[in-house]
Amino acid sequence: MNIFSGLDEIVKTNCPLSDYTWYGIGGNAEYLVTPETVEQLQDVVQRCNESTVPIHVLGFGSNLLVSDEGVKGAVIKLEGPELAKSQFEGDYLVAGAGVSLSKQVLECVRKGLSGIEALTGIPGSIGGAIKMNAGGTFGDIGSCVESVTLMDRQGNVFEKSKPELVFGYRRVNITAKLILSARFRLAEAEPEQMLRTTKEIWIYKKNSQPLNTKNAGCIFKNPRNTSAGALVDRAGLKGLQIGGAQVSEKHANFIVAHEGCKSSDIKRLIEAVRDRVREEFDVDLEQEIEIW
Repeated sequence: MNIFSGLDEIVKTNCPLSDYTWYGIGGNAEYLVTPETVEQLQDVVQRCNESTVPIHVLGFGSNLLVSDEGVKGAVIKLEGPELAKSQFEGDYLVAGAGVSLSKQVLECVRKGLSGIEALTGIPGSIGGAIKMNAGGTFGDIGSCVESVTLMDRQGNVFEKSKPELVFGYRRVNITAKLILSARFRLAEAEPEQMLRTTKEIWIYKKNSQPLNTKNAGCIFKNPRNTSAGALVDRAGLKGLQIGGAQVSEKHANFIVAHEGCKSSDIKRLIEAVRDRVREEFDVDLEQEIEIW
C-alpha cells in the first residue's frame, strides 16, 4: 500500500532530482513531496515516521549534490504558498522556509530595511540558508535571525529563539528535521546606500566566483585562520579534472560540472582534492556541500 495514498496531487514517484539542483545531475527521488500547507506537511511527516521512511528536505538545490543512484525515501520541498510567503511587521520580517533568499534580499533593499543585504548573490531558500548559516566575507544570515519555527519527525511544531538559538560558522544548533519559517530583526536604512552596497557585493562575487557555470557554491568550509580555496590553489589543483568535474580556474573552492558530468565524478574529485591538501598541509578539509 502506498503510504501517501490520498495525497496524489502533492506526491511524485521516481522523480528526477536533476531538475531541482544547480548541478543539474544525479538520480531520482523515490518520492518527491511538495506540501502546500503546514497541515499537509504534518500529515506527510507523520506518515513517514510511522512507516520509517527516510526524510530529506530540499531547498533550492544550490548547495547539494545528489548521487547518481538517487535517494530512497521522501524528498520534501517546501514550495507551497503557505510555506513560501513572507511579510513585514514594522522592522521585522517573517519569511517562510521556501522563500527565495535573493528575492527577499532585494525586497528588503527596496523597503530600506537593513540586515540581510550582506547575503547578496547567495542563492537558495531561506530555510536552507538558516540550516547552514549561509554567509561570506560580508556577514551571515544568523546575525539578524531572532527566532525560527520548526517541525520535528513527529510533526510537532515549535519555536526556538535566541539566546537558545546559536549560530556558528556554517552551522546552527537546530536538530529538528524541518525549518518552517524565521523571524528577522531588521533596521531602517537608506535604500540608495543599501543598493550601492548590494551592487558592490555582486561585482565582487562576479569577479571572484565562476557564476556562469554549473556549480554548487563552495565545496569545503574554511579551516580556522585560512581559506579552503587558498589551500587548494597552493596545492596546485586549480583546473584539475576528473571525468566531467573540474576544480574552477577562477575560484579553487568551486567544482564545476561540464557536459556529461556525473555525481561520481564530483565525489572522486572532492576526495582527490581533500587527499592532496592533507598530504601538502596536514589539513583535513571539511565538506560544506551537502551530498545525498
